[in-house]
Amino acid sequence: IKDGGLLPDANGTDPTPPGQTEGSKWQKPRLTRKSLMKCCLVKWIIASTTQQGPDSCDNDLELSMVRHQPEGLDQLQAQTQFTRKELQSLYRGFKNECPSGLVDEETFKTIYSQFFPQGDATTYAHFLFNAFDIDRSGSIRFEDFVIGLSVLLRGSVTEKLRWAFNLYDINKDGYVTKEEMMAIMTSIYDMMGRYTLPNVRDDSPSEHVDRFFQKMDRNRDGVVTIDEFIETCQKDENIMASMQLFENVI
Repeated sequence: IKDGGLLPDANGTDPTPPGQTEGSKWQKPRLTRKSLMKCCLVKWIIASTTQQGPDSCDNDLELSMVRHQPEGLDQLQAQTQFTRKELQSLYRGFKNECPSGLVDEETFKTIYSQFFPQGDATTYAHFLFNAFDIDRSGSIRFEDFVIGLSVLLRGSVTEKLRWAFNLYDINKDGYVTKEEMMAIMTSIYDMMGRYTLPNVRDDSPSEHVDRFFQKMDRNRDGVVTIDEFIETCQKDENIMASMQLFENVI
Protein backbone atom coordinates (compact mmCIF):
# COMPACT_ATOMS: atom_id res chain seq x y z
CA ILE A 1 0.00 0.00 0.00
CA LYS A 2 2.66 2.47 1.00
CA ASP A 3 5.88 3.05 -0.89
CA GLY A 4 8.45 0.45 0.02
CA GLY A 5 8.45 -3.14 1.11
CA LEU A 6 10.23 -6.39 0.46
CA LEU A 7 8.14 -7.22 -2.56
CA PRO A 8 7.69 -5.12 -5.69
CA ASP A 9 4.34 -3.89 -6.86
CA ALA A 10 2.40 -5.46 -9.70
CA ASN A 11 4.66 -4.08 -12.43
CA GLY A 12 7.72 -5.66 -10.89
CA THR A 13 9.53 -2.47 -9.94
CA ASP A 14 12.32 -2.27 -7.37
CA PRO A 15 10.79 -2.45 -3.87
CA THR A 16 13.52 -0.42 -2.14
CA PRO A 17 11.98 2.87 -0.95
CA PRO A 18 13.54 6.10 -2.23
CA GLY A 19 16.20 7.40 0.11
CA GLN A 20 16.44 4.17 2.06
CA THR A 21 19.55 2.07 1.69
CA GLU A 22 19.61 -1.65 2.20
CA GLY A 23 19.94 -2.52 5.87
CA SER A 24 18.91 0.90 7.14
CA LYS A 25 16.38 1.28 9.94
CA TRP A 26 12.77 0.84 8.86
CA GLN A 27 10.79 4.05 8.96
CA LYS A 28 7.09 4.59 8.45
CA PRO A 29 6.77 5.94 4.88
CA ARG A 30 4.71 9.03 4.24
CA LEU A 31 1.34 8.47 2.59
CA THR A 32 1.19 10.08 -0.82
CA ARG A 33 -1.34 9.95 -3.63
CA LYS A 34 1.17 7.89 -5.60
CA SER A 35 1.48 5.35 -2.79
CA LEU A 36 -2.29 5.34 -2.25
CA MET A 37 -2.73 4.34 -5.88
CA LYS A 38 -0.45 1.32 -5.38
CA CYS A 39 -3.32 -0.31 -3.49
CA CYS A 40 -5.03 -2.76 -5.85
CA LEU A 41 -8.45 -2.28 -4.28
CA VAL A 42 -8.18 1.50 -4.59
CA LYS A 43 -7.03 1.24 -8.22
CA TRP A 44 -9.99 -1.06 -8.93
CA ILE A 45 -12.43 1.45 -7.44
CA ILE A 46 -10.89 4.57 -9.00
CA ALA A 47 -10.78 2.95 -12.45
CA SER A 48 -14.47 2.22 -12.16
CA THR A 49 -15.22 5.79 -11.10
CA THR A 50 -13.25 7.14 -14.06
CA GLN A 51 -15.17 4.92 -16.47
CA GLN A 52 -18.45 5.95 -14.91
CA GLY A 53 -17.80 9.67 -15.22
CA PRO A 54 -18.87 12.46 -12.86
CA ASP A 55 -21.64 11.69 -10.46
CA SER A 56 -24.20 14.37 -9.66
CA CYS A 57 -24.65 13.09 -6.12
CA ASP A 58 -21.68 14.66 -4.37
CA ASN A 59 -23.33 15.82 -1.16
CA ASP A 60 -23.98 12.47 0.44
CA LEU A 61 -23.93 8.76 -0.22
CA GLU A 62 -26.63 7.98 -2.71
CA LEU A 63 -29.11 5.42 -1.37
CA SER A 64 -30.02 3.69 -4.60
CA MET A 65 -32.14 0.57 -4.95
CA VAL A 66 -29.57 -1.91 -3.73
CA ARG A 67 -29.66 -4.99 -1.51
CA HIS A 68 -27.54 -3.26 1.05
CA GLN A 69 -27.72 0.45 1.77
CA PRO A 70 -24.59 1.89 3.39
CA GLU A 71 -24.41 3.89 6.57
CA GLY A 72 -24.42 7.66 6.30
CA LEU A 73 -21.36 9.48 5.05
CA ASP A 74 -20.86 11.38 8.32
CA GLN A 75 -20.76 8.14 10.30
CA LEU A 76 -18.23 6.56 7.92
CA GLN A 77 -16.08 9.67 8.01
CA ALA A 78 -15.99 9.39 11.81
CA GLN A 79 -15.08 5.70 11.64
CA THR A 80 -12.31 6.02 9.04
CA GLN A 81 -9.34 8.20 8.13
CA PHE A 82 -10.85 9.09 4.75
CA THR A 83 -12.11 12.55 3.84
CA ARG A 84 -15.67 13.13 2.72
CA LYS A 85 -14.55 13.56 -0.88
CA GLU A 86 -12.52 10.33 -0.78
CA LEU A 87 -15.48 8.40 0.62
CA GLN A 88 -17.70 9.77 -2.15
CA SER A 89 -15.21 8.65 -4.82
CA LEU A 90 -14.83 5.23 -3.25
CA TYR A 91 -18.58 4.76 -2.99
CA ARG A 92 -19.21 5.79 -6.60
CA GLY A 93 -16.71 3.19 -7.79
CA PHE A 94 -17.96 0.56 -5.38
CA LYS A 95 -21.57 1.10 -6.43
CA ASN A 96 -20.62 0.95 -10.10
CA GLU A 97 -18.74 -2.34 -9.68
CA CYS A 98 -21.16 -3.82 -7.15
CA PRO A 99 -24.69 -2.54 -7.87
CA SER A 100 -26.08 -4.81 -5.15
CA GLY A 101 -24.10 -2.90 -2.54
CA LEU A 102 -22.14 -6.05 -1.65
CA VAL A 103 -18.89 -7.51 -2.99
CA ASP A 104 -18.36 -11.26 -3.13
CA GLU A 105 -15.28 -13.48 -3.12
CA GLU A 106 -15.31 -14.03 -6.87
CA THR A 107 -14.94 -10.27 -7.37
CA PHE A 108 -11.82 -10.27 -5.17
CA LYS A 109 -10.38 -13.14 -7.20
CA THR A 110 -11.04 -11.26 -10.43
CA ILE A 111 -9.40 -8.07 -9.10
CA TYR A 112 -6.21 -9.78 -7.97
CA SER A 113 -5.95 -11.95 -11.07
CA GLN A 114 -5.95 -8.74 -13.12
CA PHE A 115 -3.28 -7.02 -11.02
CA PHE A 116 -1.08 -10.11 -10.62
CA PRO A 117 -1.39 -11.94 -13.95
CA GLN A 118 2.08 -13.45 -13.55
CA GLY A 119 0.96 -15.72 -10.70
CA ASP A 120 -2.06 -17.49 -9.23
CA ALA A 121 -3.98 -15.06 -7.00
CA THR A 122 -6.94 -17.33 -6.22
CA THR A 123 -5.87 -18.52 -2.75
CA TYR A 124 -4.59 -15.14 -1.56
CA ALA A 125 -7.79 -13.44 -2.73
CA HIS A 126 -9.77 -16.02 -0.73
CA PHE A 127 -7.80 -15.29 2.46
CA LEU A 128 -7.96 -11.52 1.95
CA PHE A 129 -11.71 -11.65 1.35
CA ASN A 130 -12.19 -13.56 4.61
CA ALA A 131 -10.20 -10.89 6.47
CA PHE A 132 -12.58 -8.19 5.16
CA ASP A 133 -15.68 -10.35 5.67
CA ILE A 134 -15.94 -9.58 9.38
CA ASP A 135 -19.33 -11.19 10.00
CA ARG A 136 -18.55 -14.26 7.86
CA SER A 137 -21.62 -13.64 5.72
CA GLY A 138 -19.93 -14.41 2.39
CA SER A 139 -20.22 -10.83 1.20
CA ILE A 140 -18.57 -7.52 2.11
CA ARG A 141 -20.56 -4.36 2.73
CA PHE A 142 -19.22 -0.96 1.66
CA GLU A 143 -18.76 0.00 5.32
CA ASP A 144 -16.58 -3.04 6.05
CA PHE A 145 -14.66 -2.42 2.83
CA VAL A 146 -13.71 1.20 3.59
CA ILE A 147 -13.10 0.59 7.31
CA GLY A 148 -10.64 -2.16 6.39
CA LEU A 149 -9.02 0.00 3.72
CA SER A 150 -8.70 2.87 6.18
CA VAL A 151 -6.78 0.68 8.64
CA LEU A 152 -4.49 -0.67 5.93
CA LEU A 153 -3.84 2.69 4.29
CA ARG A 154 -3.84 5.10 7.21
CA GLY A 155 -4.01 3.15 10.43
CA SER A 156 -1.37 3.11 13.16
CA VAL A 157 1.31 0.41 13.19
CA THR A 158 -0.61 -1.45 15.92
CA GLU A 159 -3.88 -1.27 13.96
CA LYS A 160 -2.18 -2.64 10.86
CA LEU A 161 -0.58 -5.45 12.84
CA ARG A 162 -3.97 -6.36 14.31
CA TRP A 163 -5.37 -6.50 10.79
CA ALA A 164 -2.45 -8.64 9.61
CA PHE A 165 -2.99 -11.01 12.55
CA ASN A 166 -6.63 -11.34 11.52
CA LEU A 167 -5.48 -12.25 8.01
CA TYR A 168 -3.09 -14.90 9.34
CA ASP A 169 -5.75 -16.28 11.72
CA ILE A 170 -7.52 -18.19 8.97
CA ASN A 171 -10.03 -20.04 11.16
CA LYS A 172 -10.60 -16.95 13.37
CA ASP A 173 -10.01 -18.78 16.66
CA GLY A 174 -7.78 -16.04 18.05
CA TYR A 175 -4.51 -17.91 17.46
CA VAL A 176 -2.12 -18.23 14.51
CA THR A 177 -0.54 -21.63 13.90
CA LYS A 178 2.55 -22.31 11.82
CA GLU A 179 0.30 -24.00 9.25
CA GLU A 180 -1.87 -20.88 8.94
CA MET A 181 1.15 -18.63 8.57
CA MET A 182 2.55 -20.99 5.95
CA ALA A 183 -0.72 -20.96 4.00
CA ILE A 184 -0.78 -17.15 3.83
CA MET A 185 2.90 -16.83 2.90
CA THR A 186 2.60 -19.50 0.21
CA SER A 187 -0.46 -17.80 -1.27
CA ILE A 188 1.48 -14.50 -1.52
CA TYR A 189 4.44 -16.19 -3.19
CA ASP A 190 2.09 -17.99 -5.60
CA MET A 191 0.43 -14.69 -6.52
CA MET A 192 3.62 -12.66 -6.90
CA GLY A 193 5.18 -15.29 -9.15
CA ARG A 194 8.44 -14.34 -10.81
CA TYR A 195 8.34 -10.78 -9.43
CA THR A 196 8.96 -11.86 -5.86
CA LEU A 197 12.27 -10.57 -4.54
CA PRO A 198 14.44 -12.38 -3.77
CA ASN A 199 13.63 -14.79 -6.56
CA VAL A 200 11.17 -17.42 -5.41
CA ARG A 201 12.66 -20.73 -4.39
CA ASP A 202 10.53 -23.67 -3.34
CA ASP A 203 11.68 -23.35 0.28
CA SER A 204 11.40 -19.55 0.57
CA PRO A 205 7.96 -19.40 2.24
CA SER A 206 9.00 -22.18 4.63
CA GLU A 207 12.19 -20.31 5.57
CA HIS A 208 10.21 -17.15 6.25
CA VAL A 209 7.62 -18.94 8.36
CA ASP A 210 10.15 -20.92 10.42
CA ARG A 211 12.08 -17.77 11.23
CA PHE A 212 9.01 -15.65 12.04
CA PHE A 213 7.22 -18.31 14.04
CA GLN A 214 10.25 -19.12 16.20
CA LYS A 215 10.50 -15.45 17.19
CA MET A 216 6.77 -14.96 17.74
CA ASP A 217 5.88 -18.11 19.66
CA ARG A 218 7.53 -16.91 22.85
CA ASN A 219 6.12 -19.49 25.24
CA ARG A 220 6.64 -22.33 22.75
CA ASP A 221 3.05 -23.58 22.92
CA GLY A 222 2.77 -24.02 19.16
CA VAL A 223 0.48 -21.03 18.54
CA VAL A 224 0.93 -17.26 18.35
CA THR A 225 -1.45 -14.96 20.21
CA ILE A 226 -2.22 -11.43 19.06
CA ASP A 227 -0.16 -10.01 21.93
CA GLU A 228 2.85 -12.15 20.99
CA PHE A 229 2.40 -11.16 17.34
CA ILE A 230 2.21 -7.41 17.95
CA GLU A 231 4.98 -7.30 20.57
CA THR A 232 7.39 -9.34 18.45
CA CYS A 233 6.73 -7.38 15.30
CA GLN A 234 7.17 -4.01 16.98
CA LYS A 235 10.47 -5.02 18.60
CA ASP A 236 12.01 -6.65 15.53
CA GLU A 237 13.00 -4.33 12.70
CA ASN A 238 13.49 -7.20 10.25
CA ILE A 239 9.97 -8.49 10.85
CA MET A 240 8.53 -4.98 10.59
CA ALA A 241 10.30 -4.53 7.27
CA SER A 242 9.05 -7.91 6.09
CA MET A 243 5.51 -7.07 7.16
CA GLN A 244 5.57 -4.41 4.45
CA LEU A 245 5.24 -7.18 1.88
CA PHE A 246 1.49 -6.97 2.59
CA GLU A 247 1.53 -3.33 1.58
CA ASN A 248 2.24 -4.27 -2.02
CA VAL A 249 -0.44 -6.94 -2.20
CA ILE A 250 -3.53 -5.23 -0.78
